[in-house]
Amino acid sequence: MKRFISFLFVLSLLSTYIQAQKCMGVNVKSGMGFEMTNYNAKDKPTGKILYTIKEVTNDNGATVMKMELQSFDAKDKPQMTNSYQCRCKGNELMIDMTAMMASQENPMLKDAQMTFTSNDLIYSDSYTVGSTLKDASLNGQGTMGGGMNISYGMTLKSRKVVGQESLTVPAGTFNVYKVTSDMTISNKTVINLSFDFQTVSYRVPEVLWDIKTETYRKDKLMGYSLLTKLF
Repeated sequence: MKRFISFLFVLSLLSTYIQAQKCMGVNVKSGMGFEMTNYNAKDKPTGKILYTIKEVTNDNGATVMKMELQSFDAKDKPQMTNSYQCRCKGNELMIDMTAMMASQENPMLKDAQMTFTSNDLIYSDSYTVGSTLKDASLNGQGTMGGGMNISYGMTLKSRKVVGQESLTVPAGTFNVYKVTSDMTISNKTVINLSFDFQTVSYRVPEVLWDIKTETYRKDKLMGYSLLTKLF
C-alpha cells in the first residue's frame, strides 16, 4: 500500500512538472495568458487580443509554449484565431515573429496560402538602459487568388532600451523598460509596397508579455495597446 501511495506521489510530481515549467524564472502552464486592448490615436478602443498558453513542453532544455491568439473587434465580436510558438532557454525569451503578423490586420494576406520563416524576436530577463537588442524578421512566400505569387516581409531593426519608468495600465502598475525599434512591412505582388513605422514596447522581465505598445509613422502616433488582464 505504501509503495502504491509513493507511486501516486511520483506521478503527481511528474504531472506538476509537465504542466508547470519556468520561463525566465516565471512559472508557466497551460491555461495562463493575457489580454491586450487596442486603442487608436484618439484613445478610442478598437478591439482586443486574447493570448492563451495552450501547451507547455520541454525540448532539449528549452521551455516551449504553444500560444493561441484570438482577436475581437470594438464590439467584442470574434474576428480571427491564430497560433504561434514561444521558446525560453537560459535568460532569453524567443517569440515566433508570426505573432507580430497575426496581431495585425492585413487584407492582402487574408486569402493567401503562405509559408513563413521567422528570425525570432528575443527578450531577456534583464535590461540595461542604453543597450541594444537583436534584430528580428519574418519572411513569407505564397500565392493568392488566381495563382498570383506574393511575398511578405517584416523587419524590426535598431532595437534599443532607451529608458525606465513607472507605468500604470489596467492590469496594474509596473516599473518598465522602454524599448524602441524601426519596423518595415513590405508586400510584393505585381507591385512592391513598403511601409516604415516606429514601435515602442514597454517591458518587465518578470511579466514576459508587453505592458504597453505604441506604433508611430513619421513620428505620428497611429495607435497603442495596453495590458488589461493577466490570468
